[in-house]
Amino acid sequence: MTRRNWVRLDNASNIFLAARSETDSKVFRLSAQMDHEVDPQMLQTALDRTYDRYRLYHAVLRRAVFWYYLQDSDLRPYVTADDKPTCAPIYDADRRGLLFRVMHHDERIVLEVFHALSDGTGALWFLTDLVAEYLRVRYPEQQRALENTGPINLVPQSGQVDDGATEHELVTDSFARYFRGRRDKQPNETPTGPRAGGAAKKVHRVTGTRTPDFRTRAVELTMPAKQVLELARAESISLTMYLTALFFESIRVSSDGSDTTRTLSASVPVNLRQFFPSTSPRNFFATVRVEHTYGHGADDVGSVGRHLDSQFRPKATPEALEKKLRRFIRFEKMPLLRIVPRPLKDVILRGINWASNRGLTVAMSNLGRVNLGEPADSHVQRMAFQVSAVRPQLSVMSHAGLLTATFTSPFIETDHIRAFVRLLTGQGIDVQVAAARVTEAELEQETDT
Repeated sequence: MTRRNWVRLDNASNIFLAARSETDSKVFRLSAQMDHEVDPQMLQTALDRTYDRYRLYHAVLRRAVFWYYLQDSDLRPYVTADDKPTCAPIYDADRRGLLFRVMHHDERIVLEVFHALSDGTGALWFLTDLVAEYLRVRYPEQQRALENTGPINLVPQSGQVDDGATEHELVTDSFARYFRGRRDKQPNETPTGPRAGGAAKKVHRVTGTRTPDFRTRAVELTMPAKQVLELARAESISLTMYLTALFFESIRVSSDGSDTTRTLSASVPVNLRQFFPSTSPRNFFATVRVEHTYGHGADDVGSVGRHLDSQFRPKATPEALEKKLRRFIRFEKMPLLRIVPRPLKDVILRGINWASNRGLTVAMSNLGRVNLGEPADSHVQRMAFQVSAVRPQLSVMSHAGLLTATFTSPFIETDHIRAFVRLLTGQGIDVQVAAARVTEAELEQETDT
């Protein structure tokens, strides 16, 4: 009998399992639009080669009495047509299956991943390696030029990496490497559980009409990256905080206006690899919460963005993130929690997640600029990123001079997206819009065409 390698899930992955629902599958999607129609046979060949280099992606999810774990498997992935609703569920507790899928549609190569397996950066490594391998198969005459193709901007800036993770193995998570070891306590630091920061405020929450079959509403915007970046620089803030402020403003102006004073908040993930070097594609991120209360000062996009930036920067330092994560892990390691059976842990984590969601209006995620190097960049026209969502979410990435911003939501309404586009076009930005159909009328129209 073959002995299978296995590892326990990290604390972030356990949250994704406990919090998944019909509305929010905890699946995210990355795609690359090529300069030609994708050949599925060549893509399958490329997938076979890439898959063999990513042992983590061989894993299936198993359940024990007290915890979940990832276990190696002999399963093989197969390329399929992209004919499912975006971010459709992947994990099925009653079926032993891989935790990702690779699909194609016209010129697009699509990767969807269950978030308990990997985060956006780890999945982007897989997708960019897959695209590079596909190009080697399709253009054998460019084999030598394509040898060094890869996610150039995603490699940690230090020579330090997680031991054994350079080949994307099924290894212990990076949270354990950096934050579970012993360390002298810092002044004023106490070993308590997760804490809510600041005084409680009533946070505006977006409501709407649920999509008929719980599929995610996705609307994709494409625009020149340089022009939007110049808008952010003119306000002396980061692109992420500028787009978050623009998101807030679009929510505010598209609402009914019944609240003259309201607080909007956003959850923004931070890639920990930029501070704590790791080449493991497993989840390795933290979230930072920012907020703005309208009606108490300047509320223009620039002022709101600077207010958000002033909150985000001190919370996103290595020191602040380490303190926060060590506190969470101490809470996770409490003796009482460790002996609680897994089903009860799920209930507890689901409750924690629900309470956290009550304090959020939107979520914003920016994977940054992807540079594959030539000649691969010339064959990839643009790249996109989106997630299943329990609330309105904006997911952003850029490639080859194009910024792709994808809104996802559990609701059919798109008023805030229209407002977002108007705010950009009002600044002279050329925005192209593509929307997936979700309502019965829209789906009937798709069938008719």
